[in-house]
Amino acid sequence: NLGGRIYGHGITASYGEMCYHDNSLVSASLEALIQHLVPTVDYYPDRSYVFTFLLSSRLFLHPYELMTRVCHLCVEQQRSGDALLDKIRFREVAPKLVQLLTEWTETFPYDFRDERMMRCLKDMTHHVARGDEYSWRAMQQMTQRLIKRLSALGQYEEAVAALNAVALERPASLKSKQASGQRSDVMSVCDDPFILAQQLTHIELDRLSFIGPEEFIQSFAMKDPLENHKGFFRKRKTSNLEAYINWFNRLSYLVATEICMPVKKKHRARIIEFFIDVAQECFNIGNFNSLMAIITGMNMSPVARLRKTWSKVNTDKFEILEHQMDPSSNFSNYRTALRGATQRSETAHSSQEKIVIPFFSLLIKDIYFLNEGCASRLPNGHINFEKLWELAKQVSEFLVWRQVICPFDRDRRILQYLVTTPVFSEDELHLASYESEGPENNMEKDSRRSLR
Repeated sequence: NLGGRIYGHGITASYGEMCYHDNSLVSASLEALIQHLVPTVDYYPDRSYVFTFLLSSRLFLHPYELMTRVCHLCVEQQRSGDALLDKIRFREVAPKLVQLLTEWTETFPYDFRDERMMRCLKDMTHHVARGDEYSWRAMQQMTQRLIKRLSALGQYEEAVAALNAVALERPASLKSKQASGQRSDVMSVCDDPFILAQQLTHIELDRLSFIGPEEFIQSFAMKDPLENHKGFFRKRKTSNLEAYINWFNRLSYLVATEICMPVKKKHRARIIEFFIDVAQECFNIGNFNSLMAIITGMNMSPVARLRKTWSKVNTDKFEILEHQMDPSSNFSNYRTALRGATQRSETAHSSQEKIVIPFFSLLIKDIYFLNEGCASRLPNGHINFEKLWELAKQVSEFLVWRQVICPFDRDRRILQYLVTTPVFSEDELHLASYESEGPENNMEKDSRRSLR
């Protein structure tokens, strides 16, 4: 049924279960969307559609269900009842099916941590092998690349877990400031703000590169009680995203620890000025996540209350950076700076100019509000595909930022220090802060008493 309505602007048309406005898909039934993903002898879905639907279909059905149905439909559509003809027709469609599965495995490899997905892939490889040697070889290569990517992910997760364990071993030297002389401070490891900002950028890009695009959607996808299949839930589906947020928190606490640790006021002031310079270098590089973590660490109350220390600091630069990351008007200053960095990245001649590392919590919040603020299904039961296009737009921008290779030299010693040196807990920060500059009022006196 082809119906057409002319709105105030543009033309709206519906083909069966799919609704278009100005040639752009705006809504459809789930069945029609699944069918639209299935390649045929003379049809292959548009690449942006493939990404958009694979990304957000998990709001409505499990990736495994989607894959089973797509593969089943692709095979069934070639059946004519004549075995020889079927074989010829399947041989014609096989390369397109392989292309679709390649896009899936390369963009959403983590879906294949579910052994049912892997089994489905194996079954399709056998099926393809019967028709076409070229496609069979392509399937083999695709599977090898996928296994390599998944094993790199496994190693990364183990490494992050090991680093976190080291960082949690709390040496006695952290317990009191007097003993803290045994602990090296950040400036004894690296006293050049530019190099420290470069090493922070390494950590950011390393950790960004392991976040799967689907983790943004899975962080608010339906938690289906029936979905307790061991394969899919053995590893948390948003674990790399969470590890990245933990890194932001760690960096904030590290900055606060470094500032509250020194016994002498002038040493504390020097560390504050050093971190202001590091933050400035992060801004210049386009590393907004480390920049925001450093500002957050400096604004934690144990640091902010050190009035005598701050009086020794020239805060002009810091105020400019804080203004850049000011949350008012929904972070409009930062969003302008991010747009500038993105434009620089698009016309970049060097990998250094390509770097854009967004303030990550805000990116997640934007995607979350985009999801919450707008229904996934329309009253007629159709899926609101305009919303899915928007989600895909936000996530695909992140994918471009994620694939930048960090151009700076690695310094193992500095990297090791940044990710493993122990940091104070919130209570320990307050105690260290009171040891640096005693309580100034009754509230602070009570606070110190309760901490002791």
